[in-house]
Amino acid sequence: MSEYGSDHEREEESLSNPDVVTKYKAAAKITNAALTAVVEACKPGAKIVDLCDKGDSLLNEGVGKEFKGKEIEKGIAVPTCISVNNCVGHCSPLNDCAVELKEGDLVKIDIGCHIDGYIAQAAHSLVVAADGAAPVTGRAADVMQCAQTCFDAAARLIRPGHKSSEVAPVLAKICEAYGCNLVDGVMTYEMTRFVIDAHKAVVHKAQPDQKVEDVEFEEGEVYAIDCLVSSGEGKPKLHDEKETTVYKRAMEVQYQLKMKASRELLSEVQKKYPTMLFRCGWSARFGLVECLNHGLLNAYPVTYEKEGDLVAHIKGTVLLMPSGSDKITGVPLQPLQSDKSCDDEEVKALLATSLKNKKKKKKAAKEAAA
Repeated sequence: MSEYGSDHEREEESLSNPDVVTKYKAAAKITNAALTAVVEACKPGAKIVDLCDKGDSLLNEGVGKEFKGKEIEKGIAVPTCISVNNCVGHCSPLNDCAVELKEGDLVKIDIGCHIDGYIAQAAHSLVVAADGAAPVTGRAADVMQCAQTCFDAAARLIRPGHKSSEVAPVLAKICEAYGCNLVDGVMTYEMTRFVIDAHKAVVHKAQPDQKVEDVEFEEGEVYAIDCLVSSGEGKPKLHDEKETTVYKRAMEVQYQLKMKASRELLSEVQKKYPTMLFRCGWSARFGLVECLNHGLLNAYPVTYEKEGDLVAHIKGTVLLMPSGSDKITGVPLQPLQSDKSCDDEEVKALLATSLKNKKKKKKAAKEAAA
């Protein structure tokens, strides 16, 4: 089911249905547990490929325990990606990758799963440390604090009654204060059942060639608020196409493939990952080229900022509930010690507000007492 269903179907799939909220929160619990385990495993000497495998295994194990005996789809929505230092994202290498984490690396973890098409995804940043006790300092602290502050501000603007055009100017102020830049092309997307990038989108950084409709947020919507911040220019480049391993089926494209290997790959994708992101292993690479050439798959390339730059990533799934915004994914950052802060009065006032709706809380309390 997609965002284009009937009114009855949309009602059944909305947050007004308690079963839907339960499924979102079940997916979030699994995502958070897997994320926590991967964070704890990010030690000097840990192999990136092992960390990705660990995250995916925990996601699959977690969804396997939920709603047993019920005929519902469930599984990975975002394969575990481990992107280090100036690598921006989507790094989910195959088994022949021998790269290990080193002390002082800034690591970004991107991860997510779904229960019955209801998606919970998250991204987290950390600096690898042998003991993990000392606070993060320097540019790593700046970029991580900036990403977290951008997320906190966006979560307070992506609320009913606000418009998507309100977000970018505030994030620009925050980045300027920390001497950082938002990464080009990154947007926050509404999520609906089985749709990870639905109709409504929020541009974080205005681009001349990026035309997105200015939309108003509404109660009952779900967003993956996605903040990627760089200590550099925020203009990543592709280094090697062969590093790309993460793909998603382009649902609107149909084509009769010629090669048997290509047809087998597409059949497997449509069976296991019809609408979600997936990691493609070497065994399927032979059929990949024809699928890509005819637009049947969208690639998520591994891109990089300049050598020496640092990139931080914070992403959380947020439900726009009647009581306010409910952030259901994410884990706390390690202690940060940045010598920068955003002192803009409007931004400070925004960050001081609650994600919950106080008026509706009071109204609910009065109705309960009546």
